[in-house]
Amino acid sequence: MELPRKNSEHTMVITGYSTTGEGVGHLESGLTVFVRGALRGERCRISILKASKRCAWGRLLAVEEPSPARVTPDCPYYPKCGGCQLRHMSYEEELSLKLGRVNDALQRIGGLPLRAEVIHPAPERTGYRNKVQFPVGPASDGGVRLGFYRRRSHEIVPVERCLLQPEASNQAGQIVRRWMDERQIVPYDETSHTGLVRHLFCRTNAAGELLVCLVVNAGALPEEGELVRRLRAGLPKLAGVVLSKNRERTNVVLGRSFRTLWGRDWLEDTLCGLTFRLSVPSFFQVNRRQAEVLYRRALDFAGLTGRETVLDLYCGTGTISLVMAQRARQVIGAEIVPEAIEDAKANARRNGLENARFLCADAGQAAEMLAGQGIRPDVISVDPPRKGLSHEVIEAICQMAPERVVYVSCDPGTLARDLALLDERGYRAERAEVVDLFPGTGHVETVVLLSKGEVDSKKIRVEFSLEDMDMSEFQDGATYPQIKEYVLEHTGLKVSNLYISQIKRKCGIEVGKNYNLPKSEDSRQPQCPPEKEKAIREAFKYYGMI
Repeated sequence: MELPRKNSEHTMVITGYSTTGEGVGHLESGLTVFVRGALRGERCRISILKASKRCAWGRLLAVEEPSPARVTPDCPYYPKCGGCQLRHMSYEEELSLKLGRVNDALQRIGGLPLRAEVIHPAPERTGYRNKVQFPVGPASDGGVRLGFYRRRSHEIVPVERCLLQPEASNQAGQIVRRWMDERQIVPYDETSHTGLVRHLFCRTNAAGELLVCLVVNAGALPEEGELVRRLRAGLPKLAGVVLSKNRERTNVVLGRSFRTLWGRDWLEDTLCGLTFRLSVPSFFQVNRRQAEVLYRRALDFAGLTGRETVLDLYCGTGTISLVMAQRARQVIGAEIVPEAIEDAKANARRNGLENARFLCADAGQAAEMLAGQGIRPDVISVDPPRKGLSHEVIEAICQMAPERVVYVSCDPGTLARDLALLDERGYRAERAEVVDLFPGTGHVETVVLLSKGEVDSKKIRVEFSLEDMDMSEFQDGATYPQIKEYVLEHTGLKVSNLYISQIKRKCGIEVGKNYNLPKSEDSRQPQCPPEKEKAIREAFKYYGMI
């Protein structure tokens, strides 16, 4: 098949969506093309940006026959700001896209007959986020930029009012920006690792209180008292102002030390009838009302009667654990972050729940340890990060043989992969529901109930490629662009295809034939530095390659 030339123009009908919300269509040759901003059912004129043997990417030039689902974006920063991806479509179309994305992953990646028939819509599409992290950087005119990153970059798009945030958070951002401009406080420049203010963090609660944290490249700010005075004057429900020191060359937002400049360094919020105390680094779902829907569906799936032992892996600050503890005999939560475990213990005491205990351990280690102690939970709940479950966790779950597993997932691709692996070991996915916690964006949460059955010794192992999880990300060299992006985002380091292929060989991962081999036996290639090798290996672990 002859590939289309770069910048060549074509007319095509959009037939569906990618996992990131891009429109998907096909050229006359049959080649799949991903087009950002195109909607299902539309006839579009596009130009080719890049093409490979498996797919291509196109730029939307004109919509010749628009979809009834197309709407005028309600945000002036869309689509320059990378925070939202779906503001050009109606909410009904967005919900259909998200439900379809989950079911496509379950069937295409997991090979499962299961379908999610229900998606729980959000009652509010704006102002729902209770946490925001504004990056701060230098403007071209020497001033201050405060906003959000442009899609797939670290270029800051200045944003005065984000529709996803409460007004108090937006107001805090503008107070800080004006104070920096007027007092000539230098913003952080991640390229040179100079400057002072890196991020502005804001957390709100159901009562409308606001906790503000400035992340700085030093131990103090000039004129701290003046900043506090301005924030207190402009924000009637301000609860506290905190300073976080972060001098690392990293994309991790918060530092390891915190100092309170004024007021409290925590907020209290409620979830499913329980009270949680939240400091700046505490994890808490950003959409409280929809988190209650998600957790109540998980509780219903668990089928608790008051006699069960529940193991909650990746428990964080204990939100799901304590929701389960209201109906279980006992709950054991496990989390690798020590501060989160201390918060979970305190939250259990705060709510008078004496049947919950918490372990500070990696999920796999905790599961193996409890299995070794002969603890056999009736229900295991998991809410892993985007990379999903490790093989060690899956093996430990199966070794403990609970009657039911409740899987809460923020990534349909890794969810489907893990369900297929659990299915091999006798756990059948019986029910799945989708909850929209993040309107306007491509993110989606899913809760699945698995029940223990018999292992079919004749079952064929499910095989799939990581590229199948998100075809819109596929490029020549398979996951090389994804690895580069992960490394840059998490370490600030730039790595080449050569370095990635070198570490692939070290890890025993297949590399394309003759890929990045020297042209002659005498040729010498630069070797990947140790810090970049470590970062690449971390990316491999994230994507489940090692």
